[in-house]
Amino acid sequence: MSNQKQSSQNDDSNTVKNPEEWKTGDEPMTGAQRSYLETLASEAGEQVDEDLTKAEASKRIDELRDKSPRLK
Repeated sequence: MSNQKQSSQNDDSNTVKNPEEWKTGDEPMTGAQRSYLETLASEAGEQVDEDLTKAEASKRIDELRDKSPRLK
């Protein structure tokens, strides 16, 4: 049973990857990312770079979430 638990823990660690490791991370950000970034940036009083990649947008979303008064 401990082997199953260990295997399950290993599987969980693979569910979230660093955006820099994404195979499509260098593609332009998605429409959903752009929309969410615009909302978060507006709430934080910041600007959004329109030319972000998917990976960059993901990182920026994380940064802006920390600054959003609504999400605190």
